[in-house]
Amino acid sequence: MTDENQIPEEPVIRDKRRIDPETGEVRRPAQEAETAEAAEAPAAAEAVEGADGPEAAAGEADTIEETDAAASESDDDDVPLTVDDILNAATAEIREPSDEHLADLKRVTAEYANYRKRTEANREVERERAVGAAVAVLLPVLDDLDRAEKHGDLEGDAPFSTIAAKLRAAVEKLGLSSFGEIGEPFDPQRHEAIFQQPSDEVDTDTVADVVETGYLLGGTLLRVAKVVVKTPQ
Repeated sequence: MTDENQIPEEPVIRDKRRIDPETGEVRRPAQEAETAEAAEAPAAAEAVEGADGPEAAAGEADTIEETDAAASESDDDDVPLTVDDILNAATAEIREPSDEHLADLKRVTAEYANYRKRTEANREVERERAVGAAVAVLLPVLDDLDRAEKHGDLEGDAPFSTIAAKLRAAVEKLGLSSFGEIGEPFDPQRHEAIFQQPSDEVDTDTVADVVETGYLLGGTLLRVAKVVVKTPQ
């Protein structure tokens, strides 16, 4: 039999949070949820505000926004250039050249013009040197033709006369020209005096006779003329 005076056993509550400190009674599940939310609210506010309060939280928000903006700019910088971008930039520079580009263009143009002049001058010098070396071999032959002409061997339509005319025409096409005429003023730069004759017929040194004709190839002196000179008394 059950003793009516026996006090029924109450369940043992091990979680003290379920006991209401004011009434001492066991909380129901709805009351436990409200108490937990009330306890967690201050902790959440402290976590948001941080040790420095609301200002620190706002600063952290600004820092996050700046970081996002920097990341966005970095992504824009990493975008590769396309062919159209490069062509458009080059076209813009051509249409609106800067003062520095104009100065560089003038300098390059002047350098190229000077280079062309030097190249052409050197080419002409080399050409005259090569032709001069070939023609110099023929100078003794031309001297023999001059001596034959003085002796009258090149008169008329003789075969030898025709050959001499063709040879002289060929070397003239190469730019060879002769100098040294009787009666012209003596020039020590072009004449070599092998004999002097004092004479009262002249007022300055004058060529009296040409022993060996001088030759020019273009503007280059191949050989001076050997002459007899009349000098004033």
